[in-house]
Amino acid sequence: FITKQGGRCRRMFRNQYDTDVTTWSPQGRIHQVEYAMEAVKQGSACIGVRSKKHAVLTALKRSANDMSSYQKKIFKVDEHVGIAISGLTADARSLCKYMRTECLQHKYVYESPQTVQRLVVDVADKCQVCTQSSSSRPFGVGLLVAGVDQTGPHIYYNCPSGNYFEYKAFTIGARSQAAKTDLEK
Repeated sequence: FITKQGGRCRRMFRNQYDTDVTTWSPQGRIHQVEYAMEAVKQGSACIGVRSKKHAVLTALKRSANDMSSYQKKIFKVDEHVGIAISGLTADARSLCKYMRTECLQHKYVYESPQTVQRLVVDVADKCQVCTQSSSSRPFGVGLLVAGVDQTGPHIYYNCPSGNYFEYKAFTIGARSQAAKTDLEK
């Protein structure tokens, strides 16, 4: 928007507090993080469920139109870990590459697979760092991480703000509330 003020043209932003992640609004919100969370809500639906022996991920594949192909929504990280994504695919690929590197480094140094919780904490820390530096933006992707380690199967949700939670069953993406209702039954 452009307005005239005092004979000069001045450009107005839609919101003066959404230009970077280090600017807090008067309500105590960081709009860039909220925009990243909204990208997850508008992404493809993904569901993760675990039992006593297994963890399963499913994702809905959508294409923009009839002429385009589907984008991958489930990625293999290591032999014991996989992720389902909702949000910006480019950000998800970047985090998946980071997770693969972390698993390989752990396997090389300790000669054992990395625990699922430690991997999720590493990714959450990486996501959280992006919420406090003005030189980067938050990752616009939510990850459902499924894995099996010595303690059993796990389903974690990692959100763009850097928070992570463990669930027995969880869903993210578009129309996730309807899926949550069905999972609660």
